[in-house]
Formats: sequence, C-alpha cells, structure tokens
Amino acid sequence: MDALYPRLLVRDFPAAVDFYRTALTELYDVQPVKVIPEAQYANWDLDGQTGLVLFGRTMMATTIGTGDLPPDAPTQDAAMLVFKVDEVDTAVEALAKLGAIVLSPPQDRPQWGPNLRTAHLRAPDGTLLELQSY
Repeated sequence: MDALYPRLLVRDFPAAVDFYRTALTELYDVQPVKVIPEAQYANWDLDGQTGLVLFGRTMMATTIGTGDLPPDAPTQDAAMLVFKVDEVDTAVEALAKLGAIVLSPPQDRPQWGPNLRTAHLRAPDGTLLELQSY
C-alpha cells in the first residue's frame, strides 16, 4: 500500500546506499528493491510495503526551489514524509487549508516513475511532505 513512509534526503548517495544496504541486511535480511544511482534513488520494502527510501538531497532541493543554497545549509531538508494519496490536487488543497505551504504544486513526473504525480509542501511544523499518486 505504501501509504506513508520516510524518505531520507542524503548528501552522499553512494555512501548512504552502502550503509543502509548492509544495515538492513543485517537487521532484517532485506535487499533493496531498486537502486538507481543516476536518479539518486533507492528503496527497501519490509513486509511488502515501502520501509525506507533514499533520495539525493540536491535533487530534492532543486525540486522545491532551495537548490541555490549550500548543500550543508541548515535550511536544506534531511528527511521527508511521503504520503500516497488517491488525488494529489485534492490532497494539496486539504493540507493547504490546514496551514501547509505549497512548495512545488501538483505536477506529473514521468521522469521519476510511470504515471507519477507529486506535490511538495511544508507542514506548519517545518516538515517537508511529498504527496504522490501513481
């Protein structure tokens, strides 16, 4: 179902993949579902659902408009919560009414995955959120 999962936004993608590949093998005996170095994307499933996703921090910074800041700036996000929703546009409206700030409006992202539509918001507490449907 992949309704809600953490995505770590990492500075050193190869090192992070190496660490989590070994750690999750040791702890849970799971291998990554996919590792795509050119997209700086990797994910692991636990019990049939997404358990952890790694994504390059600079790739996300470019997506949400903070790419001109230094990669180690305190304002660069290190984690994000991802919500799979039925309808991204409707979910954006609902969260905006609750005080979330829209950083990247709903848009199709075929370069990230077939039929993928996303939006990025910042929750009132500052947490970076991604809404997605596919």
